[in-house]
Amino acid sequence: MLGEFKKFAMRGNVVDMAVGIVIGAVFGKIVSSFVKDVLMPQIGKLMGNADFSNLFINLEDGSYETLAAAREAGAATINYGVFVNTVLDFVIVAFAIFMVIKAMSRLKSQELPKPPNTKSCPHCISDIPVAATRCKFCTSEVE
Repeated sequence: MLGEFKKFAMRGNVVDMAVGIVIGAVFGKIVSSFVKDVLMPQIGKLMGNADFSNLFINLEDGSYETLAAAREAGAATINYGVFVNTVLDFVIVAFAIFMVIKAMSRLKSQELPKPPNTKSCPHCISDIPVAATRCKFCTSEVE
């Protein structure tokens, strides 16, 4: 059973998938940081110094200055600013993955085509193996 597991785990596509998951997780953190620390402050500045991570609707009677204060008090809130940040994270990650896959598929399509493994018989136009010296259909000699 250990041998079967080792054979399964060392197959190329399983290792590739594991590497992709690890890189994807790290890439997600990078994009989240980009959205939270670089992009959202600029968007907030354009919208009158709004701090998106602090935008919320209080569902309780009290009034809270920040989301952290509302959470500390245990107030029920709708955190739409955090939701906006998360949606932007998703859109940017999805777009980046789309661009990477598009570039990879373009590179893959530029690979040289494999040479054909058949050729046509000049006498009967049947497909025969490239290495054949005689047609299996009409028995003519071919080059």
